Amino acid sequence: MNIQVLKSKIHRATITMANLNYVGSIAIDEDLMDAANLIENEKVEIFNINNGERLATYVIKGERGSGTISLNGAAARKAMAGDLAIIVSYAAMDFEEAKKYKPAIIFPDKNNKLK
Repeated sequence: MNIQVLKSKIHRATITMANLNYVGSIAIDEDLMDAANLIENEKVEIFNINNGERLATYVIKGERGSGTISLNGAAARKAMAGDLAIIVSYAAMDFEEAKKYKPAIIFPDKNNKLK
């Protein structure tokens, strides 16, 4: 039996931009992507701490070292710059393997830099 488990989490990232006139996705600073074990085009869920909105989209690379967390396209209607968000992805794995699995969880500072 396979189950879905938390794979990656960026906890309390600050949204830096909401760009309605872009073709979908969330741009994430590549440093944060690496630390959270996320890859380009991976599906993520975003939980907006400020307003309770939840949505799913996919990751695109943001400029390395920039602190970028940009919601693009329709997702831009769900947040505004300055909002705090939790970004998560999941993985399917065998039940026994899942018991031992350790997700990548990061806690960036208010400028989306690694602590």
